[in-house]
Amino acid sequence: MSKQTLSFQAEVAQLLHLVTHSLYSNQEIFLRELISNASDACDKLRFEALNNNALYEDAPNLEVRVSFDKDAKTLTIQDNGIGMSAQEAIDHLGTIAKSGTKDFMGKLTGDQKQDAQLIGQFGVGFYSGFIVADKITVESRRAGLKAEDGVRWVSGGAGDFEVETITRAARGTSVILHLRDDASEYLNAWKLKQVIGKYSDHISLPILMEKEEWKESEKEGEPGGMVKTGEWETVNKASALWTRPKKDITQEQYQEFYKAISHDYENPLTWAHNRVEGNTEYTQLLYIPAKAPFDLWNRDKKAGVKLYVKRVFIMDDAEALMPSYLRFVKGVIDSSDLPLNVSRELLQESRDVRAIREGSTKRVLSMLEDLAKHDKHDAPAEGADGVTDVVSEEDKAKEGKYTAFYAEFGAVLKEGLGEDFANRERLAKLLRFASTTSDSVSVGFADYKARMKEGQEAIYYITADTLAAAKNSPQLEVFKKKGIEVLLMTDRVDEWALNYLHDFDGTPLQSVAKGAVDLGKLQDEAEKKAAEEAAEAFKPVLAKLKEALKDKAEDVRVTTRLVDSPACLVVQDDGMSTQLARMLKQAGQKAPETKPVLEVNAEHPLVKKLDGSVHFHDLAHILFDQALLAEGGLPEDPAAYVKRVNALLV
Repeated sequence: MSKQTLSFQAEVAQLLHLVTHSLYSNQEIFLRELISNASDACDKLRFEALNNNALYEDAPNLEVRVSFDKDAKTLTIQDNGIGMSAQEAIDHLGTIAKSGTKDFMGKLTGDQKQDAQLIGQFGVGFYSGFIVADKITVESRRAGLKAEDGVRWVSGGAGDFEVETITRAARGTSVILHLRDDASEYLNAWKLKQVIGKYSDHISLPILMEKEEWKESEKEGEPGGMVKTGEWETVNKASALWTRPKKDITQEQYQEFYKAISHDYENPLTWAHNRVEGNTEYTQLLYIPAKAPFDLWNRDKKAGVKLYVKRVFIMDDAEALMPSYLRFVKGVIDSSDLPLNVSRELLQESRDVRAIREGSTKRVLSMLEDLAKHDKHDAPAEGADGVTDVVSEEDKAKEGKYTAFYAEFGAVLKEGLGEDFANRERLAKLLRFASTTSDSVSVGFADYKARMKEGQEAIYYITADTLAAAKNSPQLEVFKKKGIEVLLMTDRVDEWALNYLHDFDGTPLQSVAKGAVDLGKLQDEAEKKAAEEAAEAFKPVLAKLKEALKDKAEDVRVTTRLVDSPACLVVQDDGMSTQLARMLKQAGQKAPETKPVLEVNAEHPLVKKLDGSVHFHDLAHILFDQALLAEGGLPEDPAAYVKRVNALLV
């Protein structure tokens, strides 16, 4: 192929503009990203060579080499991994092929710190080279192709790039950075070793640099300098971090390893590193991120942890090793039992994989339970012996972390109620909600139970689109009057998830918007008697209301749940809520055609006006539509509603 000039994909051009304007606040990140890419290329060769050993050619030892040329002002990161063909260079370096690209670019704000986090999460590390370089040359040959099938890719990071065929004897890839004047510090062996030690010490492949030694100047009066010896030395530990004893790994090394495998910009919230032995043997190093990735809700996004078998990389997104509701978890699982040629299909059927999945799920839930336990500390308690309990520094460091986690991932965690029957009780204890006594999402079912009134027999909750809609729902009026706490659930997943959780620790969950309100022992006899008398006296009006609203309401009845409002809508105990039906329709899915029940407050002046009113039909429809509006819905015919209200106002 002769030299061609091609244009970048629009999203890449926009991304490069951000990168070249110093998007990364930490300039040296570029070296971590490029070494990580080189390591991945070697992992991919090792995996493909399982079925085709000839891909190793005459170089079976995989490695990454870092070198520099002060005179040419270049820094080169070279690997002997899988390499690229000419078409792959065009595809991989000229476009962003990952799903969710458009969504990703749409979220870029121009706020450098915030955008840096997005780019880190998206993992487009190659382009970070333009932080320090005004031109990048990539020379590569894919393993298995002929020497004359090499490719050279060159770009200045503007709107286009050049690509041409070259002869390259060695397989793999060389990324040559033509450094800007303000990045000359990376033409220094000591600086490069420092950065590699900080960010890439965990890489399991050897990272080699050419040795240097001091040489005196041959000219009298001139200073000596460091010169290269022609020998190469390994400058990292070159052993997979998860295979080392925990006592030999620092907190900073754990954090840097997380950033390398997740392409995240921030430190993780917490992690767990364990060797599991028994019928199934494996090592797990699992991380919980501090921030949700931008594409957490993208259904096309592959998720899962990295899978290794006996330290050989197998696949990046082994979704079979982690349930979908824990798709935010990052990390590595290294199995001693799985075959090296394991496929995604085999992963779905393997008994060993099921054991790893169950063990890893329990480990993640244990991490979350530990964070939740230490989420908030009251003042240290004084024991019976007069000694005040001491809170350790480690426990202090965990304070507030579960609240932070839940704000990012709480809605995803709720999916587990419907997906993971075995761990449903553990998940229920981890859920948090706002309530009528707390606007913050901090109330667990156990907290609620501890505050239940004497004689209360159910955990009451309401679902709504927003916190304001939930707090102001007319269905809460009698509960507020009696001081009964109600959980306020405002995530879109709540309505679905609660279908799978009917009680907590033996106490039933009861939606205040389903069925007739029954406060049991919390309602005294006088109230019950008054309600029965009101319902009896109101029977003639109820009959007329049912007739007027027969096309809209399944039933009309007098209620005791309302105090200040004239009416509200509820559904039968086994019916689908109007909110869930709305959500399904908004998502383009079919929802069963069900009619709600209209409950009216017989003591409200507007309801009393119904009896004998010449505007009975209009008032009846206004009552229904207002009840619909109060819970976030819209009248079927808004114009007719407005017309009726205006007529009565006039």
